Amino acid sequence: MTASPSKARRRMCFLFIILFMAFGFLLAVPAPDADETLSKVGSHSEEVRQIQQKLKSWGYYSGDADGIFGIETKKAVLSFQRKNGLTADGIAGPATLRAMGLSDHAQTSGGAYSQNDVDLLANIISAEARGEPFEGQVAVGAVVLNRVSHPSFPDSIAGVVYQPGAFTAITDGQINEKIAESSRKAAKEALNGADPSGGAIYYYNPKKTSNKWIRSRPVIKQIGAHLFCR
Repeated sequence: MTASPSKARRRMCFLFIILFMAFGFLLAVPAPDADETLSKVGSHSEEVRQIQQKLKSWGYYSGDADGIFGIETKKAVLSFQRKNGLTADGIAGPATLRAMGLSDHAQTSGGAYSQNDVDLLANIISAEARGEPFEGQVAVGAVVLNRVSHPSFPDSIAGVVYQPGAFTAITDGQINEKIAESSRKAAKEALNGADPSGGAIYYYNPKKTSNKWIRSRPVIKQIGAHLFCR
């Protein structure tokens, strides 16, 4: 037995109303704002805690790493951004997170390095050892990695590179210049275990520094213009 035409029409109208209401509900639900995924004032998350820890280890932040993005955290982020040639907006967006070594929470662990680590190591090699022989470029990369493993230094490539006062290329802005292709190869060599520096954790150009402390460090070897030391 089939339904009468009038009943069929009523059913169709009822289904149409249900579908219309459901569609209207979906439209009423606001889509997540892309900006909400960024750590900024008002955010409260594990990512914020990691940001605070990084900034605290580098001397930009003195508060507690409580995971709450307040005014003091914003000030610290702004200082980090200005110091490292980033857009100073106080928001920990993708570029700022990459500079901190927190992009997609990619941390160095168990000897595994992210692409961000490779790129940052190539950046610092290019900025610090441009014009040096390839062996010297690898040695500069090795020094960075030796510091990562050393208890007296931060435990990540980003932490070592952006440690306040550690590298002149950060303070003079050369870190932001175009990366030499040889430096990319040197970074990969160093990450694969090559260490022409002989285990050095410091290096300097004796023609360019008068710093008495660095000159007092025991020299391991010279490569190009750099002296590598303990």
